[in-house]
Amino acid sequence: MTFLELGVSKDLNKGLKEMGIITPTKIQEQAIPVLMNQQTDFIGKAQTGTGKTAAFGIPLLSMVDPDKNHVQALILSPTRELGQQIAKQLFKFTKYTDKIFTESVYGGEKIEIQIARLKRPTHIVVATPGRLIDLIERKAVDISKIGTIVMDEADEMLSMGFKKDLTTILNTTKGHRNVWLFSATIPSSLNEIIANYVSNKAIHITVDKNDSVNKGIDHQFVIGEEVHKLDTLTYFLKSQKNSRGIIFTKTKVAARTLSKQLKAKNYEVGLLEGEMTQKDRDKVMRAFRNKTLQLLVSTDVAARGIDVANLAFVVHYQLPDQIEYYTHRSGRTARAGKTGVSLALVTKSELGTVKELERELGIRFNQIR
Repeated sequence: MTFLELGVSKDLNKGLKEMGIITPTKIQEQAIPVLMNQQTDFIGKAQTGTGKTAAFGIPLLSMVDPDKNHVQALILSPTRELGQQIAKQLFKFTKYTDKIFTESVYGGEKIEIQIARLKRPTHIVVATPGRLIDLIERKAVDISKIGTIVMDEADEMLSMGFKKDLTTILNTTKGHRNVWLFSATIPSSLNEIIANYVSNKAIHITVDKNDSVNKGIDHQFVIGEEVHKLDTLTYFLKSQKNSRGIIFTKTKVAARTLSKQLKAKNYEVGLLEGEMTQKDRDKVMRAFRNKTLQLLVSTDVAARGIDVANLAFVVHYQLPDQIEYYTHRSGRTARAGKTGVSLALVTKSELGTVKELERELGIRFNQIR
């Protein structure tokens, strides 16, 4: 299957090709023809890293009328990083098409700067929910004429506490727009939003977990005592040589401690945790993307929206509290058809959790040494 066969225009296809996006992924193959040819609400369930941005981005760009200078589509994203990344990808997709203008707005940047940018012609707004509401209240953005609202990583937005903001935005736009919802998991809180704001005639597509990104991930675990975890981790990192990856902890205290311990062992490591300022966070992410840092130590909350290409591994220094967090964590590696390792460091008492992850996610863990 090619993008042209899915109905994508030659100009858009040219932009995709230049980015190295040649063969559609499962979610793209199933979502693009539906979203391009029907006015419909849509629910797409697919893991992180399966190419969701192109799955909704291509149909969205195909629908925009560049001659109309009002906001025609809205994309909601849980984090600043993910929002910026979506906007950047849409810009690259449209290199050879008529000019379609996308503006990304988010907390952590002066609102006046964003208000000034929104005065220019804008066809698509990519926004974090809280900042969008601030802009609507200041009458700096008009979303009354949008035809489509995309909720990307919808489960993440809810787990970050955006439910009230989302319902406000969905209520504001009710009656004249389609909702396209993309999510790795569908928790009960999301079902509530679906029941209230998504048509019961919505098209549902699930990319089978066995077909999705998991195929490229080698799930491994090591059993050991808590006190030996640091030694096990450094042994694993030596085996990875100069490869890059993310190490996850459950708490910010554990993340801070571990990053200090790794720095003492001369690893180039960055720390991401929930209480950091946006400025510090951006600085760490810039260094990681530029490859001046080899490792990131991060909590689950702080890692949301991270998308860095070519990560070789993810380490679960502490297992997450929720099953969907494992999906989000391990989905940081083996992106876009590549392979990667997801290694869990577990104690004997956590073996039951490993079995539960296998059962719930349809994956197999290999025990190493």
